[in-house]
Amino acid sequence: MKEIVVISGKGGTGKTSLTASFAVLGGKNLVVGDCDVDADDMHLLLKPDYNVKENFKSGLYAEIIQDKCTACGKCFEVCRFNAVTIENGVYRIDELNCEGCGYCAEVCPEKAIPMIPAAVGSVFKSNIKTGATMIHARLKPGADNSGKLVAKVKQDAKAAAVEMGLEMILIDGSPGIGCPVVSSLTGADYVILVTEPTPSGIHDLKRVYELVKKFKIRAGLIINKNDLNSALTEELKKYAESENINVLSLLPYNEDFTKAITAGITAAEFTESEISGFVKDAWVKAKIDIYKEK
Repeated sequence: MKEIVVISGKGGTGKTSLTASFAVLGGKNLVVGDCDVDADDMHLLLKPDYNVKENFKSGLYAEIIQDKCTACGKCFEVCRFNAVTIENGVYRIDELNCEGCGYCAEVCPEKAIPMIPAAVGSVFKSNIKTGATMIHARLKPGADNSGKLVAKVKQDAKAAAVEMGLEMILIDGSPGIGCPVVSSLTGADYVILVTEPTPSGIHDLKRVYELVKKFKIRAGLIINKNDLNSALTEELKKYAESENINVLSLLPYNEDFTKAITAGITAAEFTESEISGFVKDAWVKAKIDIYKEK
């Protein structure tokens, strides 16, 4: 089984739009995973049916049992996160502010504050418009543990692929180099890097590729809007050559990309535009590249 992860060093490079296009091109022959759990949006293009939903719990939060509480105020005194509130003499926990440290539970003389597993998000198993299966998730605003939620998405995607006898998993990873990206890369066979010819695009590509190298994963590169700055595009190509990264595509700036998204379809489906051909070629090259010997 091969796992392809699409990532970018920064947001706004076209990563998710391209991943959704690859999902369309892959059809029923792969399982799709949306691991950008902090800002999931592949559903806008792939139209999942949210067939199965599972609550995701990770970490703890405090809860005051009112029947046991004597309103001594010790929890209020020790909480450093302003998670304990008081109104009309009644103490309560603001779940959003609670960091789950457990200090309030330790100092409570009545043992009225248990630590409860926190429901921080949801995981979905959906059928998408291509007829394939998509595993995706949504993290609650302000919630932590996105790395663990990404691991859950990848685990469920692999299980779905095994169950259906499929040989490929396509993952949309998060931008940047944080915990969700590390979790997205774990176990991957091939990485598609998406960037753009801007100073920040180059800086962040180099930064994220340093992370990819630590995992010893082969990578391909897509330079989106490559014709906006030919000098920086050449710099990106030279960097890719120096790092033995295969350049999969130089996508030109094309407003049809935006038109496709506005219409609720992927660039690969916008067949009357030249951009569709570029995306298809990139997908073919990536599938060839993934089977090359390291």
